[in-house]
Order: sequence, then C-alpha cells, then structure tokens
Amino acid sequence: MKKRVLITLAGLVTAATYFTYQAIFTLPESAQVTTITSSITPSHDLQPELACYQNPAPQVIDHNGQLNVLVWNIYKQNRPNWQRALEGFSQDKQLLLLQEASMTSQLREWIVQGRWSGHLVDAFKAFDTSAGVLNLAHQLPELACGYTEMEPWLRLPKSALYATYPLSNEQLLAVVNIHAVNFTYGTQEYHHQLERLAKVLKTHVGPIIVAGDFNSWSEQRLAVMKQVLASVGVTEVTYQRDHRKQFINGLPLDHLFYRGLTLEKAEAPISDASDHNPLEVYFRLLP
Repeated sequence: MKKRVLITLAGLVTAATYFTYQAIFTLPESAQVTTITSSITPSHDLQPELACYQNPAPQVIDHNGQLNVLVWNIYKQNRPNWQRALEGFSQDKQLLLLQEASMTSQLREWIVQGRWSGHLVDAFKAFDTSAGVLNLAHQLPELACGYTEMEPWLRLPKSALYATYPLSNEQLLAVVNIHAVNFTYGTQEYHHQLERLAKVLKTHVGPIIVAGDFNSWSEQRLAVMKQVLASVGVTEVTYQRDHRKQFINGLPLDHLFYRGLTLEKAEAPISDASDHNPLEVYFRLLP
C-alpha cells in the first residue's frame, strides 16, 4: 500500500513539473533572430525572423577607428538597479554583447531611449517574454544568424549570435556573442556548441570578437574552450581590474577573445546590478 502511494505521488509530482514547464516556457523549433530597432515601443509585438537577418545597406560600427565593447550577463534584469548600471556602462560603447537578456517592456524602452538597434536570439520564451543573447549597436549589422544548443538536463536551449559589422578601415568585423551550455555531464554538448561557431569563424577574413558567458567552470571546459578558439587564431583579453564572476574553484566564467584589432584597455569592474560583473574592452582598428 505504502509503495503504491509513493509511486502515485511520484507520478503526480512528475506530471505537475511537466505541466508547469509547459505553462512557463515556449521553445522555438529552430534558432531564430529578432530584429530590434530604436523605433520599437514597449507594446510592440516583436516578430522573430528566420535563422539569419541580412542588411543590404549596413553602416560602419566604430567611431573614428575606436571600437569599445561591453560584455555582460544581465541576469534577465532581475536586479532593481540594472537599468542605471547598464546606462552607465554603455555610455562610451559602440557594441553591447549581452547574455540572459529578457525582452521586457522596460528593456525595450531603454533600447528606444538610447537609440540602440540589434538582434536577439530567441532561446526560449518565459511567460511569453523572449530571452537569449542580445547584440546592440547604433547601426544594424550586415548579417546576423542565431544558434541554439539544448541543455541536456534542463531541456532549455542556450543561445549564440554570429554577426558581421562593416568598419571604417573597410574591413568586416565578425562577432560571436555566446551563452554556453551549462549543466552537462562531460563536455560533448559544450564542445559541439563551440565547434559550430568556430566553423563559421574559420571562413571569415578579417577581425573577430568572440565573447560572452562561457560557463567555463571546470578545467575540462576551459581546455575545450581554448582548444576550439585557438583554431580560429584569436587571443584572449587580460584585464587590468579582473573582477569577473568566478566559480567556486576560482575559474572565471566570462571571456573575450579577439583577432585583427589593437587592444587598448580591458577591465572587469564590480557591479551589484547582476550576478555577473561586466567586461569593458577598448579597441582601436588596425590601419
């Protein structure tokens, strides 16, 4: 009798978990990118594109040869001071690479006020609000393609965005913004996600930036990340002030790699507006 009750309770818990999951989360059938411009309104219904967006008339992204980048996991804007902090960190930046961005009406309003434009990869929707990686600049890219990789345990995708931007030195910058898979046994899914992006980057001629929350919380993951990205020919940034979020073993989770640019300065300051600290990286274009 007792065994039967326990089996029934387990079945009810499983069913409740399943229906709760279905009620909260909506998953796209494939990776999609949503184009966001400064003309959107908080009530505007954003429509995902196909896997890629193409811009027939892109404009240069740098400012007189200066390219300043912010990389930040903004924790779905769950902290009350996220807006003030994001405004401060983005003041002198030409490119924002955000992870765990939740496309709420408050974030849309912030984008409009700052005259930003860009793309969100719809990893999933939580209560009908899209969430994923988000690229923002004052110009739309030439190309933007979305990628997703399923978390094997949580069954929620992690997302990445590949985009290209014209530069004032007549080069084309390739940018990868990634939120890497986290809860896995081993590194198979982690390696697969990185290798898909590296394959695209290997065909690119010109400067490259690869950045985001790599969830590099083990030596094995760190080795995979460095091995895959070494094949692309990128160099990792080191920070004058390094307050990047660390796992309990001291390994940092957030990284930026680059190629074909001159690094001027890089810092990872402390902020209580997210569970991650931001990366601020300043580049000059090569002649």
